[in-house]
Amino acid sequence: MVTITRYSLDVIVTEARDLVSRGVLSRHQPIYTLCQYIPQREWETVERELERHDYLLRDRIIDLLGCETWDND
Repeated sequence: MVTITRYSLDVIVTEARDLVSRGVLSRHQPIYTLCQYIPQREWETVERELERHDYLLRDRIIDLLGCETWDND
């Protein structure tokens, strides 16, 4: 049985934020680097969702994350 996750923009942002917070990805890398961490069969869905919200794959991850809050300031 194949499980397919619905990748809404919120899910994509959460995944990106998690990868950045763990130091796996940098905020300055292009959004397309997320494809390494999302199953290939689902990447097309992710691309469509990003395009639907006017994100380009060459945009930086920080553009996707938007404002961030810091707990230890």
